[in-house]
Order: sequence, then structure tokens, then C-alpha cells
Amino acid sequence: MSKERILIIAVKQPSQDQDQFQSSLAELQSLSDTAGGKVIHIVTQKRDKIHPATYIGSGKIADIKSLVTESAIDLVISNDELSPGQLRNLGSSFGVRIIDRSQLILDIFAQRARTKEGKLQVELAQLEYMLPRLRGQGIELSRLGGGIGTRGPGETKLETDQRHIRRRIHDIRQRLLTVVKQREQYRKRRKTNDVFQIAIVGYTNAGKSTLFNRLTNSNSLEEDQLFATLDPLTRQIQLPSGMQVLITDTVGFLQDLPTSLIAAFKSTLEEVTEADFLIHMVDGSHPNLNQQQDTVLELLKELNAQTFPMLTVYNKKDLIKQDVIPINHPHLFISAYEAADINLVLTTIEHLLIKEWEYYAVSLPPDQGKLLQQLERDTIIEKKQFDEVRQVYEVKGYMRNEIPLNRLLVE
Repeated sequence: MSKERILIIAVKQPSQDQDQFQSSLAELQSLSDTAGGKVIHIVTQKRDKIHPATYIGSGKIADIKSLVTESAIDLVISNDELSPGQLRNLGSSFGVRIIDRSQLILDIFAQRARTKEGKLQVELAQLEYMLPRLRGQGIELSRLGGGIGTRGPGETKLETDQRHIRRRIHDIRQRLLTVVKQREQYRKRRKTNDVFQIAIVGYTNAGKSTLFNRLTNSNSLEEDQLFATLDPLTRQIQLPSGMQVLITDTVGFLQDLPTSLIAAFKSTLEEVTEADFLIHMVDGSHPNLNQQQDTVLELLKELNAQTFPMLTVYNKKDLIKQDVIPINHPHLFISAYEAADINLVLTTIEHLLIKEWEYYAVSLPPDQGKLLQQLERDTIIEKKQFDEVRQVYEVKGYMRNEIPLNRLLVE
């Protein structure tokens, strides 16, 4: 199947610096590739403010019309979210389909969702995005029959009936409430069991799934594409000391995520807020890595997770061309494909926890095997030996401040 030919339009306003503007354009191009299109032209315009009716000025519209015809463009994508009026006016001017950055991201999410919850969340976000943009587009949208920006509910021709969409939105919300309750119960159960939880966060395509797979010996989707992972995965792993922890791979963060999508994926992102420790994966080779780090930290702030203990891992060290000055501490430089670096991540996490946790030293008789197992599973044991004279196990190590030793001993 031939790739759809894409023309990107973007307005640079005085409030945006040049690097930020170029970075958002490069990202939009990457998103277009991920969606299965091919960017043929990028047309930009400097304006004091976005044109309320047509996004760009009339002169540029004429230029773009010529390019659309000459280069057989199938689809125009705007770098900024467009109002219903702007979408209508530009669509009739260009004579081809037009979508914006938000619709493109929603489209990729629709391709990537695997679980029932993920699919429901994407559909909800698409319908909420679509609802105010229906007037004058219903017949046109129903005729589309596929292509970038039309995956998901667009194919069910719901767009011709606003009441039907509103009913569907209500229905999805009710179903998601049930899923959220189930997720909360599952998280409560994990908390009751006092299992230490680590979440891997980071900008999309930073290497989170690669690290997750190397740590867990699993095979979640690993691709050099944006949003390869959409649904959070949780597995159990062991730290070098033998302590068992849960680790979760989360959806990639992105600047300018559609508001409806942030809302729809709140329950997915809440996995982050349940974590005791965060690994912030950064693509160390990316030219805009500082901006990507800021985006992640900003989103963590929105989730009230900015104060969580965190290790920043600058990945892809083998591809780094420029000097990288780490803006976050503590940090590591690794390649997620090197076994020694994966071990380094685990030992570093353990060292960081030891600095924060309480030291303990206990003597346990041999009939306390269950408690010994619990200490091995839930704490970082530094030393364990059997004293032949006293017939006890001497155990020394570190444990979380919120799990006092006397509570463990009582249990």
C-alpha cells in the first residue's frame, strides 16, 4: 500500500523560540512517519498571532494550493490544534483532507492500543475531539474509508449523529469507571503486600521498553517509533541483593499531548503515582533532550509525582555525538542493549535506596524461616550468616522507613 503524501503547515509565533519551533516540526514529521505517511513538504509562516479563520494568511493558502496540486498531496497536517472553523475553511481551500497534530496523535494511539482499556480510552479521546468539529464535516468524514486521521471511531460512521456520539461517550465512560475501579483494587492489593514499585517514565522513544525487556526478560513491543508502548505492563524483578520489586513500563510522554488524551489516559498514567521510585529514561543522543526532559518533569508535576525518588538514565550512549550536561541528578549513562549497563542500573538503584532507608540488624532462630524469607524478599540484605555458637541467623540490611522492623517481627 502506498504511503499517503503529506504536507505540513506550521505557524511560528513570537513567543516560540526557534529551537522549540524546529523541535516541534521534527516531532510532527516523526509522528507522520509513525502513522504511515510520507512528508513531502513543510510550509511555515511567521505571524504575530494565528489567523482565527484560516490559521495561516491568504498568501500562504494560495502557495499551498499550488503545492498540493503539483505534488499530488493526499493530506495536510497542521502543527497546531485547529478550531472547527479553521478545519472547514482550510479543507475547502485545499481540496484535500486536513487534520491537526492532535488528530494525528489520536490516530497513532488508535493503531497502537492493544488492551480493551487502551482501546476504550483512545475511542473516548477521539469522540470527544470529534464532537465539536462535526458541523459541516459529517458527510465528508463518512466518505473517507480509511487513511491517516480516520482510524478508530471514524470508520464506524458515528460522526453523522451527534446524539449517537454523546451516548457512546457516556457508555465508554461508564465502562472505563469499572476498569479504573478494578485497577485501583489491584493497586491496593499490591500496596497491602508492601511490594516496592518502580515505574519507568520518559519521553516517547527514549528506550523505556528496551530497558523494561532487558530487566524482565520479557518481550513487550520494542520499536524505533513514537508510542511503541501504549498499555502499561508490570513485571516482578529481583535487585542484586535478592529483594523483589515490581517494575512498570509506561506510555511515552510527549509535548503538546491533546488535552482529551491526557484526561482519557489519566488512569494509565496513575500507575506512575503509585510508584515508590522512578527511572526517568532520556534519549541521550537526541538534539532536544533538555526540552524532552522538561516535558516529562512538567507532566510528573501535573501528576504530583515530581518529588518521588528518581534515577535519570541517559540512554543510547553509543549514539551520543555532542557533550551532554546532565540536568538531573543522580544519573547514569547507559546503552540498554549492554548487559553490564543493565546491572549498573539495578546496583545504582540499590545504592540510592540504601542511602535513604533504615539500617537494621537482627538475630533470628532457625524456626523463623518465614520471617527470614520475608526479609530477603522485602529488604536489601547486606549480610546474612549463621552463628553456630548461638544457633541464630545474623541478618543486617536496610528497609523502607514506612515498614518498621517491629511490624515485620510481629508478623
